[in-house]
Amino acid sequence: MKRFEQKIIPAIRQLKDLEAAFRTDHEYVVLMNVHVAMARSIVSQAEKNGKKILLHADLIDGLKSDEYGAEFLAQEVRPAGIISTRNNVLLTAKKKGLITIQRFFLLDSTALENSFVQIEKTKPDFVELLPGIMPVIIKQFAEAAAVPVIAGGLIRTEDDVRSALEAGAVAVTTSRRPLWNVS
Repeated sequence: MKRFEQKIIPAIRQLKDLEAAFRTDHEYVVLMNVHVAMARSIVSQAEKNGKKILLHADLIDGLKSDEYGAEFLAQEVRPAGIISTRNNVLLTAKKKGLITIQRFFLLDSTALENSFVQIEKTKPDFVELLPGIMPVIIKQFAEAAAVPVIAGGLIRTEDDVRSALEAGAVAVTTSRRPLWNVS
């Protein structure tokens, strides 16, 4: 089973935050909202700074989030891993040897139940649950799933981080820079 040594995974929504993420002690960084033409150079820049990029495939401008897009990302951009809500993207990324993180928006009981069905199909390395401020659900999910849980979305305070981790999340993704160094 793959694990993250870090408890906080900085999430980059705007390129202006990239340098700040590179200055942290964190090995992994999530990259969202980037144009496909910039993705490879950012991954290279991250590698030069000792970082590994987890690329959110569904949020790349100029690239369709499908198996062909995932194949392109794996071969040309070469991130450490792919985050997606789409089974076909994750299955392709898994075949290419990338870390796979399946993102679930837990809006209701049906979405929660469906997530377990999707996990059986894709067998991701990790799941990311959104919103990440539901410690009761994170705890239930972490106990029921055979996949490590990452909490993300609406994480605003140090208490949110601690609650998610105490509930069973192995890590928390957040774009809030003040939380990147919470211990």
